This record gives sequence, C-alpha cells and structure tokens, in this order.
Amino acid sequence: MKVIIYWFRNDLRLLDNPALTLACKEADCLLPIYVHDPATEAETAWHFSRVADHRKIFLRESLADLKVNLQKLSSDLFEFQGDVVSVFLELKKNINFNKIICEQIAAPEESDQVSRLIHAGHEVEALWQSSMIATDDLPFSTNQTPDIFTQFRQNIEKHKIKYTNPVQKPVSLPSLPLASSSLKQSEYFKAVSSNTVFQGGETSALAHIEQYFQRRLPDTYKQTRNQLIGLDYSSKFSPWLAWGCCSARTIANKLESYEAKHGANDGTYWLWFELLWRDYFRFIHFKYGKKLYRAKGLSEKPLPSFNGDVFKSWSEGETSESLIDAAMRELKTSGYLSNRLRQVVASYLIYDLQGDWQAGAAWFESQLIDYDVYSNQGNWLYIAGRGTDPRGGRAFNVKKQTQDHDPQGIYRDLWLQ
Repeated sequence: MKVIIYWFRNDLRLLDNPALTLACKEADCLLPIYVHDPATEAETAWHFSRVADHRKIFLRESLADLKVNLQKLSSDLFEFQGDVVSVFLELKKNINFNKIICEQIAAPEESDQVSRLIHAGHEVEALWQSSMIATDDLPFSTNQTPDIFTQFRQNIEKHKIKYTNPVQKPVSLPSLPLASSSLKQSEYFKAVSSNTVFQGGETSALAHIEQYFQRRLPDTYKQTRNQLIGLDYSSKFSPWLAWGCCSARTIANKLESYEAKHGANDGTYWLWFELLWRDYFRFIHFKYGKKLYRAKGLSEKPLPSFNGDVFKSWSEGETSESLIDAAMRELKTSGYLSNRLRQVVASYLIYDLQGDWQAGAAWFESQLIDYDVYSNQGNWLYIAGRGTDPRGGRAFNVKKQTQDHDPQGIYRDLWLQ
C-alpha cells in the first residue's frame, strides 16, 4: 500500500498539473494538503506585513475552490499551519506515508523547504511545471540560459518552440488514507477584507481565460497593454498564474487554437512574448539562484540605502508626484497595478528617491495580488540594473510617462480624489 502526500504549493489547480498526475499514478492512497507557512505572517525587515490582505483573500478563495474540485473527485484538501518540517513530522505520527510529491519552485526559500524535508528523512519528488516551456524542451540546459532576454527569445524561436503541451486533469484520484478523517487541520485565515475585482480559484481562472479569447481580446493586446484603467487593456491572467490556478501551458495552448481559427497577429504574438518573459525570469533562477536575492544582485554597484520617511512617502502615495501617488494608492487599494506603472514607480523609488530596491520589491510582494517570486525579483533587478541586462538599469522620466499615458489626468483623478 503506497501512501503519497501531494503538497500543493503555487499550483492550486487540477488541469495541467503534471506533479499531481504523477502522484495519482503512483499512489494507492493520496492525501492532498496545503501548508500555511507562518513566515508569510512575519514582518519584513522594513516593518510592514509580508503578505497583505488582498493576497490572503485571493489565496483563501483559491483554496476553497480547489477543495470543492477535489471533493468532486471523492478526495479533499487538508490545510495545516506551521513550518513544513514540523507539519510533516506531525503528519507522520498519524499517517505512515511513503513519499511527498510537489511542484518544484526554484527560488531560495522554497528550495530550502524541500532540502530541509529531505534532510529530515522524507522522500520528496519535486517536479518543475510552472513554465510555459518545459525544461526538457529548451534548446539549452537551464544553467546555460542566455543572460539577455532577446538572445533567449531568438534561440527559442530559431528552434520553433512555442510551448509544452498541457496534461489533462485527473478523472479520478486515489482514495484518502483511512486515518485522514482524524487529522486536525489548522484554522488559518483571520477575517480580512479586500475590494479586489479578481476572484481566486481554478474555476474563475478558466472562466476568465475563456471569455478573454471569446471576446477576441488577444487581437488588441499589443496596442492596449500599456493602458492604465479597466479590465480589458491587458490579459489579467497574472493573478491566477501567480497562484497556479491555471498554467501558462493551458493559456498557450488556447492561444494556438485561437490563432488557428482567427489568424495570428501582433496581439497574439505579443501575448506569447509576455509569457516567454515570464519563463525567462524563471529559468534565470536555475542559473543564478540565491545571487539574485543579494542586495547588490549580480552587480558590483554600491549597496542601496534605506530611508524610512522616503519609503513611507513612496509606499503611501504621498510623494507629491501625481502619477506616482495615484499608482501607489491604486496598488494599496486594489492589490493590482498595470505593468507600465509597476516599472515607473520602481524607477522612481530607485533613481528619483535614491531608495532601496529590495524594500520596493518586498512592498510589491506584500501588496500585489499577482505576486510571483520570479517575475517580481527579475523585474526589480532589471529596473535597478542589478540583474543580467547589460544596459545597467532602466530609469523612467516620470513627466514623459505622465504625458504619454495619462495626458488628460483621468487616471490621476480616479485615484487621487
């Protein structure tokens, strides 16, 4: 009797979840779990909450949806709170499991969790599955990932690689271990409120993807993606992608079908292009790992300094620079910000305010409903000139950005009233 624990991490879905598919194939009994790590409740070094309410609510909704979808297959989701080693140690007392299967996450803290579980004597199989293109389908090994995105993209396109096919969702799951009925789960979520427009969960993710393609929105993606107001100017796939409520492969597969039916165009190409950027930030983690998380990043630039008053004015939207203030208030109120404004406010903190890029990255981690460890770190390094980009940083002229993207002041009026 082989008992396997499936540990959901940032893959809160059944469709295109190769690690879960493997667990179903190997297990006689399967226990699906999610672990709430108290580290996410801690304060950051800059004295604000590591995870704010918007992200907590989206996670709660996503887990509730996952639980319902598992129950439809006569299984369930069990939630625990605590350090992963302690949680699995306690589980072992109740259920004599043989193995833990989970998704692989190549960021330092998440990799460390798996290492510590192995060190504690558990058999753990972690599968890489969060990229649009599987590592085996790349034309180079991950530790040889080209440093510059353009070279990465050209290499992928030269080999005519678009995406890796998604796998079907399981039609059934192995039965729960008998002892699962006696497991004591953790009450984790406190009452929090949020006014985000996004609903967490795989069900909402697939519905959003469906309506996006049905309404022919990919056609206008390239020309509208830098707009600031509304739901339709960009794809808004990111909240669900960040938590793994849907996969990039599912979206790419849908995109290919769409192009076959309606024809390819600049918009459809650019949608794939942005998913490729997401892959690039992932694969660069295999090459540089923890070095990406140093204060100096990959550069030899002087270390940034932190000024609490300056940071507070930036994060609260009280800098007296109207576009920055509007953007930072939108972020805090909604948990979301357009890609264009993410770059502009990051540049403003780093270059105009001479602020600490790491504090900025941590603030985004706290506030963004679609926080993704790879993309967040990659983008902040890119703007700060501490990553792999040879240009040495990206400073935006705020006056020009304001004129280009909010000439009538409509966006600023919306958030500064």
